[in-house]
Amino acid sequence: MSPSAVLPETTGGLANEAMKHTIQRTAHSLKSTTNGTHSSLAELDAGKLTFTRNLNPITVPEPNSPEVWSQSVCSDHMITCTWTSTAGWQAPRLQPYGPLSLMPTASVLHYATECFEGMKVYRGFDGRLRLFRPDCNARRMLRSAIRIALPAFAPEEFEKLVMALVSVDGEKWLPKSRPGSFLYIRPTMIGTGAALGVQRPKEALFYVMLCCFPPFDDPRGTVTADPTHMTDAGIPSAPTRKPGLRLLASKDDMVRAWPGGFGYAKVGANYGPSLIAQGEARERGYDQILWLLGKESEITEAGASNFFVVWRSREGQLQLVTAPLGDKVILEGITRRSVLELARKRLGEELECVERKFTMNDMVLAIEEGRLIEAFSAGTAFFISPISEIHYRGTDLDIPLENGVSGKYAALIKSWLANIMYGKEDHPWGVIVEEKSLKA
Repeated sequence: MSPSAVLPETTGGLANEAMKHTIQRTAHSLKSTTNGTHSSLAELDAGKLTFTRNLNPITVPEPNSPEVWSQSVCSDHMITCTWTSTAGWQAPRLQPYGPLSLMPTASVLHYATECFEGMKVYRGFDGRLRLFRPDCNARRMLRSAIRIALPAFAPEEFEKLVMALVSVDGEKWLPKSRPGSFLYIRPTMIGTGAALGVQRPKEALFYVMLCCFPPFDDPRGTVTADPTHMTDAGIPSAPTRKPGLRLLASKDDMVRAWPGGFGYAKVGANYGPSLIAQGEARERGYDQILWLLGKESEITEAGASNFFVVWRSREGQLQLVTAPLGDKVILEGITRRSVLELARKRLGEELECVERKFTMNDMVLAIEEGRLIEAFSAGTAFFISPISEIHYRGTDLDIPLENGVSGKYAALIKSWLANIMYGKEDHPWGVIVEEKSLKA
């Protein structure tokens, strides 16, 4: 893999050179060097994986239970692998899930040297386990890691380690009696070097866990894990309002990301500062923040998801529009990419797919002129979620829902993706994972 396959297209100058040097020092197999030199550090190697069985496994919670909605119950095992600046990657371990040990001076606790991925493993209606485009997650994780001076790795080794964990815990935690269910996968890398001072971490930890997650994409009316919307049993109360997500547009005093920054990388520093705004939105009865940028109120993302709109241009062309990736503000979502690729292939004669900047003024005009067809968000956690309302500058803007719970195109594209994820459609994006039984 060449550097061009890893680095953002518009990255240049100092950042570009620094990320190339990180790859050269920590993963020379990616062929990033230009001077023929290679590091002697050991690279990430899934073939060295060792396995220690969890002798104290826990019970799998029931679907839609308080345990699932807590988003804190993880499967019996996890993957861990340490890295040092003197030796490189050590042998990865598949071990019992449990606490991590960090020194108080660990880099991640002071300088936000942390990145992660969001994936799911699906129990298909054919009984098989599948990942969805894990190669894309692996490459994005690599981009995120080198952006914050964490070590590089070969993306295929990342994939192998994720599949190893899924193969061991999948049989129990996604039983064949529950087709159409999923587990959330959280690969993470943190800087663990025990030293203060603004510098590259000299030690790092890569780990992967599987977590029980509820579905957030119910089109009948969004429910959240906010305690104010919980029943006494710890389960979200039934929706009593209009279906679809309600978004609160951000104001000028806060942005999620900015041109030339690191919005394209899935790093913790992109999320922590946004939580205060998200919490305020939920206090006011909205589900997420619609992140705007600049004096023109450019639309960027909806919460932690990509934002799509379907409208007719003033020339009458039916368009699917989403913000572009070029200035590094937008996270290149795997679901975002898949929506665009499927729409271009299967709806190309009906719908023009456009990646361009657009503003809230464009949205308001489309609504006033009757050109807005629908809007939806796309991401791993919320999947494809129709949007029913946007609050902007004191006004609630109603977004059409053609069939009462979703727009036509959101529902259609969602069904295509779900069919691939759950094995109803044979597609190369659905990667089958062979299971390993741990029964005695």
